[in-house]
Amino acid sequence: MELQDGAELCFPQLYNTSCKKPASWAEAVLFPVTLSFISLITAALNLLVIITVSHFRQLHTPTNILLLSLAVSDFLLGLLLMPVEIIRNTACWFLGDIVCSLYNSLSFTITSASVGDMVLISIDRYVAICDPLHYSSRVTEERVKVCVCLCWLFSVLYGGLIVMDDFKMPGSHNSCYGECMITIDHIEGTIDLVVSFIVPVLVIMVLYMRVFVVAVSQARAMRSHVTAVTKRLSETRAKKSELKAARTLGVLVTVFLICFIPYYCVSLAGDDLLSNAHASYVLFLFYFNSTLNPVIYALFYPWFRKAVKLIVTLQILQPGSSEANIL
Repeated sequence: MELQDGAELCFPQLYNTSCKKPASWAEAVLFPVTLSFISLITAALNLLVIITVSHFRQLHTPTNILLLSLAVSDFLLGLLLMPVEIIRNTACWFLGDIVCSLYNSLSFTITSASVGDMVLISIDRYVAICDPLHYSSRVTEERVKVCVCLCWLFSVLYGGLIVMDDFKMPGSHNSCYGECMITIDHIEGTIDLVVSFIVPVLVIMVLYMRVFVVAVSQARAMRSHVTAVTKRLSETRAKKSELKAARTLGVLVTVFLICFIPYYCVSLAGDDLLSNAHASYVLFLFYFNSTLNPVIYALFYPWFRKAVKLIVTLQILQPGSSEANIL
């Protein structure tokens, strides 16, 4: 790595092999402060979602268990991945090569868990809208918990295997000391592209296209039975609830795809996204999706807004608060 005269080095004692410290005010101060604020907001908002779904018994439903798993991955992303990514891109890396390898593995683990949660959410809505009569028997809390555990287990194994070479030779891809690079070979990159991008996106889009078609037909059917008997009206309300949930989770998935697709588009275009310090800012768009998810809950779920009030005012500390009616 070529060094300019007078440039500040991360490791001055290693003049010929040390990386340079950030030179501009934006790199050294503006970006880290801004991104740190986003990281803090992401962790705080998702922690509210975790407390809400975990505490209130009314929210212990299969769909909300999936939202809880997504919130956990988003919380870990805001608490761990974002701060380390800020250091990796805007400052010298002083944490060592082993920590760098662990971070690389953790980043694949958490992001693949988020992708898996989105696929499970799409499947949940598909069954709820397209096969409502069998939804309660097919999608139970126990089955959903098993699916979530398997999703996280697969993500942990995947996160370790995809960067196996990085663990064997930590720091071998760094161009200078004070750097943490994420580098995977062509085969691993192809596997990651298929497992984390092509297959999940195809599954999500196909399922939601089917959900959209069925939801439109159900909405038309409900409008044509507005004057039906009381029993029919109760069934209609149930369907409306499912359709509203489908729309909300549809927005969640759409925002996810908008934030997610550019990450791999850059890679497909030929840029080594994970090795280029400037191009890796596209990764923050993907990470920013974790900030937007709780905002979507706040906009579309009245129970989340009500729960946040109870949490902020510490009313959840009162005996029996978990049985409160927030729906």
